[in-house]
Amino acid sequence: MKPLLKFCLTGIILLNSLLLVAAEKGVISGRVVEEVGGLSIPSAVISVYVDGIEQLLITSSTDEDGRFSIKNLKPGNYHIKVSFVGYAPLVVNGIVLTDKDFDKNLGALKLSSDQNSLQEVTITVQKPPIEFGADGVTYNVGSSLLAEGSTATDVLKNVPLVQVDIDGNATIAGKRNTRIFIDGKPSDYMTSNISDLLNVLPSDAIEKIEVLTNPPSKYSGDGEGIINIVMKKGFKVGFNGNIGVSGGLQGNGNTNANASYRGKSFAINGSAAYRYNIGKGNSHNYRENFFPDTTFYYDQYGGFKNNNTGGNFRLGFDWTISPKQSLRLSTNYNNNNSTSNSTTDLHYLSEELIEKRLRNQLNTGDGKSNNFVFNIDYDLQTDTSGGKLSLSATVNNNNNLDFRDYSTIFAQPSTSIPSLQQNNNDTGNNGVTLNLDYEKPVFKKRDRVELGLAYNYRKNDNDLLIQNFNFNTQQFITNIKLSNQFLYNENIAAAYASYNYRNVGWGVKTGIRAELTDVAFDLSNGQNYQVKPYLSLFPNLSLNRFFRKRYSVGATYSIRVNRPRENTLNPQVNNVDTLNISYGNPNLSPSYTHQIEVNFGAFGQKWSFNPRLSYSTSQGVIERFRTVTLIPGTSTARAESTFDNVGTNNSLALILVGNYRPTNKISANSNLSIIQSNYTSKLNSSLNRDGLSFRAAVGLSMQLPLKTAFESNLNYANNTNAQGRNKGSMTSNFSARKLFFNNRLNFRVTINDVFGNRSNTFYNEGQNFRLENFSTNNTQNFTFSLNYRFTKITVNKIPPPPSVKPQ
Repeated sequence: MKPLLKFCLTGIILLNSLLLVAAEKGVISGRVVEEVGGLSIPSAVISVYVDGIEQLLITSSTDEDGRFSIKNLKPGNYHIKVSFVGYAPLVVNGIVLTDKDFDKNLGALKLSSDQNSLQEVTITVQKPPIEFGADGVTYNVGSSLLAEGSTATDVLKNVPLVQVDIDGNATIAGKRNTRIFIDGKPSDYMTSNISDLLNVLPSDAIEKIEVLTNPPSKYSGDGEGIINIVMKKGFKVGFNGNIGVSGGLQGNGNTNANASYRGKSFAINGSAAYRYNIGKGNSHNYRENFFPDTTFYYDQYGGFKNNNTGGNFRLGFDWTISPKQSLRLSTNYNNNNSTSNSTTDLHYLSEELIEKRLRNQLNTGDGKSNNFVFNIDYDLQTDTSGGKLSLSATVNNNNNLDFRDYSTIFAQPSTSIPSLQQNNNDTGNNGVTLNLDYEKPVFKKRDRVELGLAYNYRKNDNDLLIQNFNFNTQQFITNIKLSNQFLYNENIAAAYASYNYRNVGWGVKTGIRAELTDVAFDLSNGQNYQVKPYLSLFPNLSLNRFFRKRYSVGATYSIRVNRPRENTLNPQVNNVDTLNISYGNPNLSPSYTHQIEVNFGAFGQKWSFNPRLSYSTSQGVIERFRTVTLIPGTSTARAESTFDNVGTNNSLALILVGNYRPTNKISANSNLSIIQSNYTSKLNSSLNRDGLSFRAAVGLSMQLPLKTAFESNLNYANNTNAQGRNKGSMTSNFSARKLFFNNRLNFRVTINDVFGNRSNTFYNEGQNFRLENFSTNNTQNFTFSLNYRFTKITVNKIPPPPSVKPQ
């Protein structure tokens, strides 16, 4: 009996030990940095407490890079205290570990070095929806209900300082030329149409969106501003993910799934999405044509319907080779298919507004595109003082096939000869991007030096075949004058150096980037263009001061460039509408912009306010330029649209961004941009103009009883350009969500543009014409979404204000 009793007792002890080990698998990790400058703080003390118990549970310290990881914690509610000599202690509340969600990464914890007030401050784990910085704004996607089960385009519509036009193109307020990056790499190298990629990229795979009004020297000098979409890396221990489906009354649908698995030294994450969308709309274009001996009018009405389908697949693999080495591999594949039908009725009116002719045109189209991107990143910690070497390589391949058919007849006079034309445009876009970066603190980790080299190669092959139908022979004949092949090659070699320093509330960033650009392109008709290689220097300076724990003031200066590329250089003629043709300009020069920005931040317990004042001056601005001329031997006026270095633009912008939280369950945010632009040009006196642009947005988010929540956003934009004004209407989004099954399943309903379909009014004026164009799209829609998470989550409470709260 005694041996049996011993065996049973031993078994019980072993079983309890195994259960204890299984239960104590919780991890709390993060990184401690300075509030100003963002540099790491080594040897900071991390104290862990169980909620409701004053006695200290465990202590740890940060490593050379400011990182910490506290393991073997039981499920429960915790809070930690971070302290370091010369900094205000920081308490982090709301840390919840469960059996299925036992890895809590707190991200960057910022300590204030304001020595005038070293009282303990308290924050919560959840990130605020909006974070302000000297160089831009960060929008944390997970804090928005509207971001669940949607796409990158949907999310961008609600990001402060960002405007998304009716075609899905995103720009930054006050910036004429904006570039889209994904994980710090330019997306325009990955696809021929950025809006296609953003329209299918699932929002659930996005961690945050950075709006960089003053990009650091590490980034390419292209663009007056950068929108960087940062994807989730999936670093939770074990297997987790979600799957969702949504559908709208307009016929649109979207399905997406995300999953990740993390083992001891590796992590795998992936996502997949499929989107189906139906687009409908109509337009009215009215043009007055003025000539010395005649005046006449074009009155055109049109309508369209598009069907678009697309899929996106992403896969990432992270491997911690050793404590000093890590490797990340990622791939992205995106495809899109579209069919379109459109009609236009063009009425030719005399000076007496009498109809002389009526032209009817039917257009059909089929499009296919796909792009594949492979990326590899390798990081090496070179020493114990924080030195880090990073290497990355990106390879992309994109193909786009666009086939269109244009049938034209004249209802009046009926004797006019009809026409039938087919356009087949086959485009290939390939590229390689290489980066080598090194960073290291120099003086007691209060500063950081960054050095880097980069090389970008791009090749674009645009093969355009145009055929006209011969009604006599009943055959299509190649139009030699319009058919052509455009070959574009671009090489950019770059080097940069930057230095960041922070101390006692001060932060300084300075750097310079040099880029050598070599571009060559030619046409199959024998025309060759060799752009002389040119060297560009891009200095960058940022000063920031944080004081009294609630105020910040900063100033930035930088030079940016807008390079002419294939879309603006290609001289191939687009004659879809024979009375409104367009083509590129192979003689364009790069346009340089000097920009200065001053920003101020004030942060209270329930509010934050961030006004910005920016000024920029651009030489040789590249914009589309329209002229109207009479076709020789006829009384018909044809508009020709191309790009040119139209002149100089001076822009002054006032940008206001604010957030108010009367309770921890209600949050309101708003932003307003007022931009004064002044164009001067020797090219054409009609370009000498100035005007105001307005952009505004208001948002409200509420947590309601019974696990429900509500969120809404209103946006408005009215922009001026070199030859007119683009007046947009108000857009809106209202969303409500309900959680079920221990927060695993959420149901969401969204109403888009409840006040009416999205419309756009465009005014354009030249020396001998005035143009007014009105268009509208079927954006008014009800969308229903279901999303299921594999892991147990807590109620997604509205996060606290972005400021800290003194105790």
